[in-house]
Amino acid sequence: MTLVSTPFWQGTDQMGRSLTLNTRPQRIVSLVPSQTELLFDLGLREEVVGITKFCIHPAEFYKTTPKIGGTKQFKLEVIEQLQPDLILGNKEENYADGIYALAEKYPVWMSDILNWQDALAMIRTVGGLVGKTTQALAMAAEIEAQFASLSPLQPFRKAAYFIWRKPWMVAGGDTFINEMMQKIGLHNVFASLPARYPALSAEEMAAYSPEVVLLSSEPYPFQAKHIAELQALFPKAQFQLVDGEMFSWYGSRLLYAAKYLQNLQKYF
Repeated sequence: MTLVSTPFWQGTDQMGRSLTLNTRPQRIVSLVPSQTELLFDLGLREEVVGITKFCIHPAEFYKTTPKIGGTKQFKLEVIEQLQPDLILGNKEENYADGIYALAEKYPVWMSDILNWQDALAMIRTVGGLVGKTTQALAMAAEIEAQFASLSPLQPFRKAAYFIWRKPWMVAGGDTFINEMMQKIGLHNVFASLPARYPALSAEEMAAYSPEVVLLSSEPYPFQAKHIAELQALFPKAQFQLVDGEMFSWYGSRLLYAAKYLQNLQKYF
């Protein structure tokens, strides 16, 4: 009689790609900063053997874990030396050619985060992937409970969220950032544009009139000195520098995001 072993994990990732893990991963490479932090907070201090140069949280992880390059430029030879038995990536943050090359050699699970439910599903699924189901379910439940206490502004205020300068780029409608804005009562004036992160000229932006303009700390590090440039376009708007991680990191950082967003509401 032939015994058939049951896989440790079998299913699909958030891009619909099939994946089977025969055993619990012991050597994990994370290609996404927010997911790196999630792995650490799930207790995987020893199993994570490679991260990107942008995986800055937590600091102790960043200092001691080998770097495999950036999110858009992997050092494939370094990853090969690390011999991962699981790689975690993200459709938006990583680049297709690099992911295809890695998937030919290693098990790769990809997230695709467009909204709030995608983020919670990612946390729960990654927990199952790495043998931390109980911890991940508890974390997702805590995040849901914290966000349930948020009350959006009434009425909603028209807002814009800037992520880049030269050219000016904003968060569009089909983004996780847009959903975070909605949770505190900010209506994204650029939500109807077809691009997820539209690049806009001054002339194009002049057609919009946000009441609130949020300038993110990442990926472009906006500072107070940049406010004057946009005040000429939106003279009646209220400007606020914001922590981009609280709007766009969709892993365990969400444990801190609800309180941050609630405090932010006081300025509007």
